[in-house]
Amino acid sequence: MTFAIAERWFERKRIDDDITLIWEPHVDPLGRCNIWHVRGSETDLLVDTGMGIAELKPAIADLFGHGVIAFATHTHFDHVGSLHEFEHRIVSRHEAPIMEDGDQRFSLYREDMDPATVKCIEDSGYKIADCLIDALPRQGYDARAYHVEPARPTRVVEEGDEVSIGNRRFEVMELPGHSPGSIGLWEKAMGTLFSGDAAYDGPLLDMLPESDIAAYCRTMERLLDLPVTVVHAGHDPSFGRDKLVAMCRDYLDKHAA
Repeated sequence: MTFAIAERWFERKRIDDDITLIWEPHVDPLGRCNIWHVRGSETDLLVDTGMGIAELKPAIADLFGHGVIAFATHTHFDHVGSLHEFEHRIVSRHEAPIMEDGDQRFSLYREDMDPATVKCIEDSGYKIADCLIDALPRQGYDARAYHVEPARPTRVVEEGDEVSIGNRRFEVMELPGHSPGSIGLWEKAMGTLFSGDAAYDGPLLDMLPESDIAAYCRTMERLLDLPVTVVHAGHDPSFGRDKLVAMCRDYLDKHAA
């Protein structure tokens, strides 16, 4: 397989005065995580860090008005690939030990992935491409050698903890189901939820070995009552309360038995 060299690895879009969406256009949608930069008055916040194929921090350094806190909604490879680049790293207490080794189950090549994991993902409604990238970040990059760099968390959080960046304060919500330690950030004052992979506008992955459908149902019941204005998710476009309510109800109806 022959790859071109990408002119740039990351793209971005300003959502409002404080929030910028960053993504990796040359990554297959399965692994194309939404990376959210939130500007604060005292420090900045980065929600998830993408695949780690190319260095994230220098590519977006111009966005940082202060220092930056990197927050992992969970420890799957597509969300924590560049976590190690940042000095301040927040991870859920339930998944902090995973970051000691990194999630090494995935390759950029379908043929090198665990067949059982591939089946779980494809049974959920995704088609895994032969390769998860369509370009290289630089000359000489070895796609076969892809791995997640371990990153010891500098802060471990749980339900109800606060993440403050000065003028904006977020409450940690434990949202298990997709993974045991999936967490989100809820900003009550603005009605903003960063949901990670607990809720996004696409087929929800709940058949991975670490997934728990019963826990996912409890998460959906909880989100159903959350007075959100906007959900900035781990994948796919942002959405409002009506979409969240419909998503939660559909999931709960599907698993009513």
